[in-house]
Amino acid sequence: MPRPRTPVVEERQEVRAQGKWLRITPRKARLVVDHIRGRTVPEARTVLAFTPRAAAREIEKVLASAVANAEANHGLLGDELVVAAAYVDEGPTIKRWRARARGRVARIKKRTCHVTLRLVPAETDTQTRRPRRQQAEEADTPEPTEEKPKRATRARRTTTSKAEAAEKPKRTRTRRTKQTESEES
Repeated sequence: MPRPRTPVVEERQEVRAQGKWLRITPRKARLVVDHIRGRTVPEARTVLAFTPRAAAREIEKVLASAVANAEANHGLLGDELVVAAAYVDEGPTIKRWRARARGRVARIKKRTCHVTLRLVPAETDTQTRRPRRQQAEEADTPEPTEEKPKRATRARRTTTSKAEAAEKPKRTRTRRTKQTESEES
C-alpha cells in the first residue's frame, strides 16, 4: 500500500541571533525580553532604547545582530520583521569567594545567560503579530451584552461646618460588660 503524501507546507524564513555568556542574571534579562516579544523591530528598538535596565543594552545588540543577519544573508528588510520568539537561557555560573568574619568565606555567584531572538517577516496583512497571551485574552472576553446594574455604594460623608459640629451632641461609646447586661435585665 503506498504511503500517503504529506502536504507541502510553505516555510517562512526565520532569522536567529544569539548572545552567549552575557554577564546578566537570566531573571533580569527575562524581564526585558518579555517587553519585545511579538513586536515589530522598530517597536522593539524603541522599547529597548527607553528601558532603563542594563540588560536592555545587551539585548539591543542581539536584536541589531539579528536584523543584520536578515538583511545580509536573507535579503529581508529589517523594519518589516517581527520578533517571533525571544527567550533567555541560563549560562554557566562563575563562582567567586568573599572573605567574612572569623576566617570564613561566602560564595558569590556571578550568573550568565544566553539570549536568543528569532525574527520572521511580518504577516502580509496590515496587522502585526501580538503575543499569544494577549490574543488568548481577547478570545476569552465575551461580547458586551446588557449593562449590569451598578451596586449601591455607601453614601459619602458630607462635610459639616464647625458651627454645625458644635451644635450636635457628641456621642460617647460605652462598653457594656456581661455584668451590666445581667443587672439591667
